[in-house]
Amino acid sequence: MQTSQKSNGAARSRRHARSAYSKAELEEIFRRFSIQRPEPKGELEHVNPFTLVVAVALSAQATDVGVNRATRDLFKIAGTPQKMLDLGEEGLIQHIKTIGLYRNKAKNVIALSKLLLDEFGGEVPKTREELMRLPGVGRKTANVVMSMAFGIPTLAVDTHVFRIANRIKMAPGATPDAVEDNLLRVIPKQYLFHAHHWLILHGRYTCKARKPECERCVIADLCRYPAKTNDVPALLVELPAQMIGAEALHESE
Repeated sequence: MQTSQKSNGAARSRRHARSAYSKAELEEIFRRFSIQRPEPKGELEHVNPFTLVVAVALSAQATDVGVNRATRDLFKIAGTPQKMLDLGEEGLIQHIKTIGLYRNKAKNVIALSKLLLDEFGGEVPKTREELMRLPGVGRKTANVVMSMAFGIPTLAVDTHVFRIANRIKMAPGATPDAVEDNLLRVIPKQYLFHAHHWLILHGRYTCKARKPECERCVIADLCRYPAKTNDVPALLVELPAQMIGAEALHESE
C-alpha cells in the first residue's frame, strides 16, 4: 500500500513538473506578450463555429496557410453541416486534396457534419466532452473551438506550445495533456484567455523549431532556454496587426 502511494505521488510529481519561473517572472512574460500582441488571433480562416471545427480538424499535420488556401472556396459553398453533406465526400476531396491525409480528413468532416445534424440540431456544441465526440476532433481541437468560437478560456497544446513549454522550461511535460495541465497551473489568470495564441505565435515567428531567433525575443532576459543565443530582450513594441485568411494567403503567394 505504501509503495502504491509513493508511486502515485511520483506520477503526480512528474505530471506537475516545476516551472523554472517565479510568479513575478511569469507575470512579466505574459505582460510583455500582451503589449506585443494585444489582440492575438488564430490564423485559420473561418466564418462560424462549424467552419472553425472543420478548419482545425484539417490543420493536423498541415500549415494554416495551406488549410486557408484549401478552404477559401470550400467555405463559400459548404459553410454549414447540411451544405457539407450535400457536397459529399468526393466533392470535399476536390477542395482539400492539397492537404496531407485528405482522404481520412474528408471522411471525418462528412461524419462530423452528419453527427452535428443528427444529435446537435446542426449546431456546434460548447463543451469539451461533446466536441470530442465528433469524428476527427481531439482535445486540442476541442480547446481551440471552445476558446475561439465561444470565448471559453482554455489552453490548446499544439506542436508550438508543446515545444515552447518544454524548451524554455515554463511548464515541462512529456505529453500534451501534461503540458496543458502544467500551463494552466502557472499562467496568470488574467492572461489565460490569450495565452494559447501568444505561445503559438511566439513559437511560430520567434522561438522557431530549428533555429530560435533569440535576438527578436522580448523575453530573452527572462528565458531559461540553455542554448539561447541572446539575453538582451528585443524592443517591446506592439507588432503590426495580424493578416488573417485571404490577406495572409496573398502575402504568401
